[in-house]
Amino acid sequence: MSLKLYMDVNVRRAVTEGLRLREIDVLTAQEDGTGRLADPALLDRSTALGRVLFTQDEDLLREAAERQQRGETFAGVVYAHQLKVTIGQCIRDLKLLAKVNEPEDCANRVEYLPLGYIATGWRMYTFARRCWRIEGFLLLQPVQQPG
Repeated sequence: MSLKLYMDVNVRRAVTEGLRLREIDVLTAQEDGTGRLADPALLDRSTALGRVLFTQDEDLLREAAERQQRGETFAGVVYAHQLKVTIGQCIRDLKLLAKVNEPEDCANRVEYLPLGYIATGWRMYTFARRCWRIEGFLLLQPVQQPG
């Protein structure tokens, strides 16, 4: 099973459509009828649906951090600053997150885009305390995490 994503109202439509073209399960807040919910309720909704929330809203980062401090469960948040990541980077990195991770890998976590890669002829990606060897976007095998 791969991750299901829930898109905040601040996410550009091109990101959502690009992910759908790549067969990633995406639901927008607008489609779900929650486009006007406050941030805490939106995070509750994505959690109830078992979907990781993708946002470009810094207020949702604060909400996630507060929940982490209180030990409250949420499905996970992925954040990208609107001016520091391109549409293409969002699509690429969200696709990778969705294909490599299981929902439990993202629970109660915040991930930031763009993802960091080690360029050595193949890519290493670290998320949820696991390292994976990635070529293209095909998961090949788990590898040892560097020291």
